[in-house]
Amino acid sequence: MHPAVLRPAAGTGTMAPMSKVTLTTELPIAASTAARLARNPELMRYVLGPVLKMYRLNVPQRIEVGTVGSARLWWFGLIPSWTHHIAVEQLDDTEIATREHGGPVRKWNHRLTFAPLGEDRCRYTDEIETEDGWRGAPTRLFVRLMFRHRHRRWHALAAIIR
Repeated sequence: MHPAVLRPAAGTGTMAPMSKVTLTTELPIAASTAARLARNPELMRYVLGPVLKMYRLNVPQRIEVGTVGSARLWWFGLIPSWTHHIAVEQLDDTEIATREHGGPVRKWNHRLTFAPLGEDRCRYTDEIETEDGWRGAPTRLFVRLMFRHRHRRWHALAAIIR
């Protein structure tokens, strides 16, 4: 069973179902290194690829609280899909929180945390909360599959930079 909570829908005052997916993995790199890498827009390209390709990436190289941006997403670089929008709400040494939207999902809250497990290891957690209405089950499936892929790509990157 998935966690679902009711939250006020944006601008409506009515309650909309929110679904949450959490994925955690251990990475063989320091939490500070992983968190620094996660702030790099090019890392987003790497961890999403080759499943989702980003074109027209409109995000500054320096990410700060308040940074907003967007990118056009294409499946496997061949099939155009949607423009994804992101706003950074929280940013500290081991955590990043964003508010996002685009495509079939009206609201996409994403929290990345990097908990130190020693000098050269960390626990990386993605927590994704979506307002997806009737698209709930397919959205949760997409999130689980896409973020498993992202975690595999993080492991590949960690092996290269160690």
